[in-house]
Order: sequence, then C-alpha cells, then structure tokens
Amino acid sequence: MADGNTGGNNGMLYMIVGALVVVVAVGGFIMFGGHMPGQSEKTTNIKVEIPALEKK
Repeated sequence: MADGNTGGNNGMLYMIVGALVVVVAVGGFIMFGGHMPGQSEKTTNIKVEIPALEKK
C-alpha cells in the first residue's frame, strides 16, 4: 500500500551532487593555471643547450 509520500526527499542527493560539481570546478580551475587573487606569480627560466658536434 502507498503511504502517501509522493514528493520524495532528494535533498541530500542534490547536496552531494552540488558539492561534487563545486569540487570539480575548483579542481579544473587550479589544474588549468588559474591564479587566485593575492598569489604572486612564479616564473621559472629553463635554458637548454645542444652540445656541439665534433667534426672529423
């Protein structure tokens, strides 16, 4: 028999899915080089030199 509950209570499911969406959005922002305000930008200089070939 039906107990009369036709609306369902999916609030917890919506909260979990919303939290996962926020986590994925923040992770994507950080992974793709997003800079937060107040962070100093760090640079790295890399020098690559090719060794000279000896001539015979």
